[in-house]
Amino acid sequence: MEFAYDDRTVELRQRLEAFLTECVYPAEPVHHEQVLAAGDPWARPPVMEELKAQARERGLWNLFLPDARYGAGLTNLQYAPLAELTGRSPHLAPEALNCAAPDTGNMELLAEFGSEEQRKQWLMPLLAGEIRSAFCMTEPEVASSDATNIATRIVRDGDHYVINGRKWWSSGAMDPRCEIFIVMGKTDPDADRHRQQSMILVPRDTPGVTVRRGMRVFGYSDASHGGHAEIDFTDVRVPVDNLVGEEGTGFAIAQARLGPGRIHHCMRLVGMAERALELLCRRVLDRVAFGRPLAEQGVVREWIAESRVRIEQARLLVLKTAWLMDTVGNKGAHTEIQAIKIATPLMAEWVIDKAIQAYGGAGVSQDTPLAQLWAQARTLRLADGPDEVHRASLARRELRRHS
Repeated sequence: MEFAYDDRTVELRQRLEAFLTECVYPAEPVHHEQVLAAGDPWARPPVMEELKAQARERGLWNLFLPDARYGAGLTNLQYAPLAELTGRSPHLAPEALNCAAPDTGNMELLAEFGSEEQRKQWLMPLLAGEIRSAFCMTEPEVASSDATNIATRIVRDGDHYVINGRKWWSSGAMDPRCEIFIVMGKTDPDADRHRQQSMILVPRDTPGVTVRRGMRVFGYSDASHGGHAEIDFTDVRVPVDNLVGEEGTGFAIAQARLGPGRIHHCMRLVGMAERALELLCRRVLDRVAFGRPLAEQGVVREWIAESRVRIEQARLLVLKTAWLMDTVGNKGAHTEIQAIKIATPLMAEWVIDKAIQAYGGAGVSQDTPLAQLWAQARTLRLADGPDEVHRASLARRELRRHS
């Protein structure tokens, strides 16, 4: 594995660092003020469209998509340091570059499994940043950490499918520009447990679709991901052509979608931790307590040293995983994907927590990005599979090597 960045990555990193410094960081307080002024926590403030226009002008658009027909054609290893940089401002930068979840995963899903008509109708507007999308998998009535529990029904009725069920934590659904839901449900409850599910496209304005409420994340709207919603599907009818792939392939499609999504989250988490460590260092150099700067306190220096070690360890594992995904494919990198999904959120949560501690009351206030960073890191120990599920799967894999 080559650790040096290639020329294209170096050039894109320089462009992205300049974009963050010149456009994104100054826009953070503006974004906050515009959301407050709108009176709607899920409103999309004007500054975001300004950032998107600037990103496109600088050639920083759809960097996540390795398929050169639709995106930048970067490898996972090339994208990793770029995604890390966007993690330094996770509520603005990913969306500004059209690299925000859940649209990224949905675009990858449509590019790989969608029909030509589905790609034309939904993928192309998503690639252009004209609309947003939602992914509807998790349900309130079942333990969705086991995706085979999904109870929403998708029943064939002539030239249509009829959908009934309730979803929640449907990422993207609160964005006023969200026009399409990708819904996972059961088409054949009697089939093998991993062949019962299918994926289907449901336009937001379809009769029978009711967005019940927005879900808050530790009190935040999480609008940068389009928010999360609880949604009822009551006798929702869509054409059979809206099925993604074939009946019974929903579970496999979900797993294919979640692999890249997990590593993208982990790439950004490294950037979140770097931002937190930078803020921590600046704070303790400027702040005096008990007659000397906080930076001279032994416990603070331990936090800083340990933070650097943990960040570097996580980054190396993420880069190794990206390299494996490029060289042996997502299935060949399955062990490492699970390992980073366990380790990286924990790392970021720990580093951000120490930065919060150094800031005291300011650390949990709206005056720094730390509280939101912590909430996002903590949430990612649940999203895309909780720690315990990944640990159990990883342990089974390890045991099989010795049995």
